Amino acid sequence: MAVPKRKVTRSKRGNRRSTDALEAPTYVEDQTSGELRRPHHIDLKTGMYRGRQVLKVKEDA
Repeated sequence: MAVPKRKVTRSKRGNRRSTDALEAPTYVEDQTSGELRRPHHIDLKTGMYRGRQVLKVKEDA
């Protein structure tokens, strides 16, 4: 059986457990298209970010 050689400090233990408190990702409604998107991310349908055209939108054939 594996036995730890040293006591795990409260800090190390807390850092390991910190990811347990992660929540589901949040989404916001885009002002121009009304689509749901992640905050601070590019809207992939329109290619817009903060009111500017960042990506070229592919045309569906």
